[in-house]
Amino acid sequence: MAGQGPQSAQELVRSFEALPAEFARELAELASEQEIRLLQARYLGKKGRATELMKSLGSIPQSDRPGVGLAANQTREAISRLVEARLAELAQAELAADLARAVDVTLPGRRRRRGGLHPLTLVRLEIERIFQGMGFEVRTGPWLESEWNNFDALNTPADHPARDMQDTFFVEGGQVLRSHTSPVQIRTMLAGPPPVKIIAPGDVFRRDDDATHTPMFPQCEGLHVDAAVSFEDLKATLITFVQRFFGPETHIRLRPSFFPFTEPSAEVDASCFACLGQPPERATCRLCKGTGWIEIGGAGMVHPNVFKAVGYDKYDVTGFAFGMGVSRMAMLRYGVADLRLFYENDLRFLRQFPAG
Repeated sequence: MAGQGPQSAQELVRSFEALPAEFARELAELASEQEIRLLQARYLGKKGRATELMKSLGSIPQSDRPGVGLAANQTREAISRLVEARLAELAQAELAADLARAVDVTLPGRRRRRGGLHPLTLVRLEIERIFQGMGFEVRTGPWLESEWNNFDALNTPADHPARDMQDTFFVEGGQVLRSHTSPVQIRTMLAGPPPVKIIAPGDVFRRDDDATHTPMFPQCEGLHVDAAVSFEDLKATLITFVQRFFGPETHIRLRPSFFPFTEPSAEVDASCFACLGQPPERATCRLCKGTGWIEIGGAGMVHPNVFKAVGYDKYDVTGFAFGMGVSRMAMLRYGVADLRLFYENDLRFLRQFPAG
């Protein structure tokens, strides 16, 4: 305790000289750096034994203090050397233990596996290459969008079911996580006059989660606006795409549908590339479920109200738009039944695909 330490200079010197031996006895029983550092602090720390002894310097004559100070410094140096020596012994012992482990140097080396692109990325890049080959530019946009870009400009009023909270992620400040990449089309048309010929790949967000839907998924939409773009141009574009993506024997079927931003609108089906729609394979085909057709997306002619929203004259231009889920195309391409497999990051699954 403070005030009960040695009072004479000789007693202080002897106390300092005794500390290294006491420290060495305790040190010999320790086998980790953490324990050693804690012991060192008990002797040399702010409240350590050596520090407590130094508090008695004020009780001895001024002439005796240099000798006591020298003994204190020698004690600190001795303890520090003991610590470093013990740490070196432990490091050497650990190295010796590692070297003692049996190693068969004749075994072949462990080859590092080469990484590759994710299957969804492979499919997206292929879609981009096909449309770029037809003269489309690739455009992107932000995930966080205004409701006007995501809905109003696309002829989707506030009372439309697509704006229901069950489908869309709403964010404070009148913004949403985009539910499609159509806002990229709006941004492109607002940025300049026609002609416009783009595709807009990217992630979108909807409140879905099951074997064929996820809350976030990649989508690719396309837009072509010019002076005389027709439904025939739309059909030709889609046929060219599916034949390059699925194979030259693939055909398409357009079924009447409804989308607020296109009129007329159609669901796009591709003929099943697995069974080619032919019996008896068609009856047992797991891709088309015996129908001979596979739904791949939606399309239609751009609604005049969309042109009005972006400042285009509906009498001067026409255009078509289309959209497809990249993950849906990947499921069809690779025969994957559960969409969630693409997002579980199971290497056993991912290694089945080409590296890209």
